[in-house]
Amino acid sequence: MSSSATELAHRLARDAEAVCRKYLFNGRRVGRYWIVGDVHNTRGRSMYVRLFGPESGPGAAGKWTDAATGEHGDLLDVIRESLGLIDFRDVADEARHFLSLPRPEPDPQHKTRTAPAPTGSPEAARRLFAASNPIYRTLVETYLRHRCIDDLHDLGALRFHPRCYYRPEDDGPTQTWPAMIASVTDLRGVITGAHRTWLDRDGTWKAPIETQRKAMGSLLGNAVRFGSSGEVMAAGEGIETMLSLRMVFPGMPMLAALSAGHLSAVLFPDTLRRLYIARDIDPAGDGAVAALTTRAAAAGIEAIELLPRLGDFNEDLVGFGLNDLRAIVRPQVTPQDIERFRLAAPAGRL
Repeated sequence: MSSSATELAHRLARDAEAVCRKYLFNGRRVGRYWIVGDVHNTRGRSMYVRLFGPESGPGAAGKWTDAATGEHGDLLDVIRESLGLIDFRDVADEARHFLSLPRPEPDPQHKTRTAPAPTGSPEAARRLFAASNPIYRTLVETYLRHRCIDDLHDLGALRFHPRCYYRPEDDGPTQTWPAMIASVTDLRGVITGAHRTWLDRDGTWKAPIETQRKAMGSLLGNAVRFGSSGEVMAAGEGIETMLSLRMVFPGMPMLAALSAGHLSAVLFPDTLRRLYIARDIDPAGDGAVAALTTRAAAAGIEAIELLPRLGDFNEDLVGFGLNDLRAIVRPQVTPQDIERFRLAAPAGRL
């Protein structure tokens, strides 16, 4: 550990209980220890942090051990793992913020280091997506299958982050939850934003937090895309909505604009000749369909509205099953597109 890291760890250890209350808030104090499930702030009792003791050596304050895994470390490790940080610079910045210390002067020998991306910016979105993992055998796959979406081919736009930041609207403590990360791209395929869906720890549903979904970056005109653009495509609001529709037409290119307002403003590829609008049944959906239909007509694009039976097509898929969803959707699609896309899915799966 560097001297600066050692000093930060010692300063944190002097107020170890306050550190635990902020970053391991799912635990509690028991005597001279803070007890929690693990260093990722999971509920439980296998990890204990020493709240009192000498500055260094055996029994030092701020040192922790996980009896279940044998892992151990200091309070800098707690900050790193509980928040899902990667670079030590970010860990040190968070520790200094907690301790109300000024940031150090830039090191002239490291001028080429990448500067932190502004919060919520397209660059921050690109970094988040790059730091996430493919969804194969992750909680994202579990979540989608629990939404009855089991056709998982060509989902490069989706990734999994095991510990994605969640900052409550009321300025409560920062939390980390597993998350489905979706890349938002422009017509050239450049990532301009990202969408986060925070998931419960077992992946069977969304996380039990106030705001379960948030987008970041530049969204207007852009979308989460499944498949390459062509003469025919479908557009809708939600990711799960469009993945449900792909269960019926797995070869049709589709995009999720993430909201009714963004759906009405989505940009058209030059090749597009017919657009299916997979609408949500609510007043915002009414406005999005009207605006998008008008824009499509002005661009010489045929717009066809697709109506679900319930609120959206994922509700239909979960409520009625795939066969009934096919029966709901197919009469609304032109015969040539039924023939064109019904057998167009790749033979392999993710």
